Amino acid sequence: MSTTNITTLSNGLRIVTRHMPGLHSATLGIWVGAGARDERVEQNGIAHFLEHMAFKGTARRSALQIAEEIEDVGGYINAYTSRDTTAYFARVLEADTGLALDVISDILLNPAFDQREIEVERGVILQEIGQSMDTPDDIIFDWLQEAAYPDQAIGRTILGPAERVSGFGRQDLSRFVTEHYGPGQLILAAAGAVDHDRIVRQAEAAFGGLKARPGTSRDAARWEGAETRRVKDLEQAHFTLAFEGPGYRSPHYYASQVWTMAMGGGMSSRLFQKIREERGLCYTIFAQSGFHDDTGMMTVYAGTAGEDVAELALLTVDELKRSVDDLSDAEIARAKAQLRAGMLMGLESSSGQAERIARSLAIWGRVPEPDETAAKLEAVTRADIADYAASLIARRPAMALYGPVERAPSLESLTERLAA
Repeated sequence: MSTTNITTLSNGLRIVTRHMPGLHSATLGIWVGAGARDERVEQNGIAHFLEHMAFKGTARRSALQIAEEIEDVGGYINAYTSRDTTAYFARVLEADTGLALDVISDILLNPAFDQREIEVERGVILQEIGQSMDTPDDIIFDWLQEAAYPDQAIGRTILGPAERVSGFGRQDLSRFVTEHYGPGQLILAAAGAVDHDRIVRQAEAAFGGLKARPGTSRDAARWEGAETRRVKDLEQAHFTLAFEGPGYRSPHYYASQVWTMAMGGGMSSRLFQKIREERGLCYTIFAQSGFHDDTGMMTVYAGTAGEDVAELALLTVDELKRSVDDLSDAEIARAKAQLRAGMLMGLESSSGQAERIARSLAIWGRVPEPDETAAKLEAVTRADIADYAASLIARRPAMALYGPVERAPSLESLTERLAA
C-alpha cells in the first residue's frame, strides 16, 4: 500500500514522500514556491534563466559532472519553470536516491554562476525565445495571458523578453535566489522506492543549515480581459478565447474541471464534435483549465482557415453559452471518467506521484488521497456545472488571434453575444 509522510524541518523546509510498493526506482526533487509570477518587471525571465543555470556547474561539480553522475547510474535529471513554481528533479534507481538528493541539493545550494557559462546559456535561452516566436500555437498563449492580465507579473511571459535576458548577470541570479529560495519556500518531494526517514536524514544534512527567513508576497491577480490581434500571412488563423476561472482553493475547482473537460477535453467533447466533426472548420480544437492560488483560466484554442475564423469564433461562444442549459448527463459522466482515469494513470509513475504530492502540499498544506479527489469529482452535480458555467461566461473574456485573422469578430461582439 502506498503511504504518504510529511516532515517539516526546524527552518521551515518541508519534506513529503510517498512509498510505492513494487517499484525499483524513485523520483526526487525540490519544488520551489517561486516562478515567473514572482519577478519584478526588470526581472522578467530571471526565474527561467536561473533554472537553466542550475545545471551549469557548482562549487563541487562541473556541468558535465552533474549530467554524468546521474546518467552513469542510468538516471534522468531535469527542471521546469512555471508562473508559480520552479522544480528541479531526478529519477533514479532505488539505490541511487542518496546520489540524486546530493546532486539536487548541490545545484541549489552551491551554484557557480560562472560568467562564461552564463553567456553560453544566455545564447541557448535567446534561441528558445526565438523558437517560441516562430511557433504560432505556442506564442499565442503568451499573448493571451498578457491580454487577460495586462501589466502584471502573472501576465508576462515565462521566458522573458530577449532584451531583458540579454542583460542578466551573476548578481541578478544571486539576488533572485536570496529573495525566493529560502527554506520555507522549498518542498522536497520523493516518490517510488523511497524510505521517508532516510530522506529526512539526508535532507537535514543537506538543507538543515539554511536559516529560516520570511518569504515574499505576491501581488493579487487582476483579471481585466482584453484583445490582442496580430495579422500575419500564415497558413492557419490561430484563435484563443479565455475566461477567468477559479483558483485551486475555490469551491468551484472541481466543477470547472468537469465542465472544461466536457466542452473540449477530447474527441468526444462538445466543441470537437460540433466544430470539427460536424462542421469541419478546424483540425485542432480543445479547451483546458489552468489554476493558480487566487485565479485561474479556462482557455479554448483552435486553428482554422482565415475565411472560417469568424464562423468558428461565433460557434464556439454559442456552444459555451448553450452548455449552461443542455449539457447532458452522459457528457458529464464521460468528463468525470476522463478526469478520474487521467489522474489515476498519472499516479502510476513515480514522477507523477512526486509532482502531485509536492503540488498538493504547496496548495493545501496536505496531500489528499486519490480516492478523496475522485469522490469530490464524482460529487459535482449538473446544477453545480450550470451555475459555474453561467457565472464564467457572464464575465468579460480575453482573446488572442494570430495569422490571417482580419475577418475574426471583435472581443466586444463576442462578449455581447454571450450576454444576449
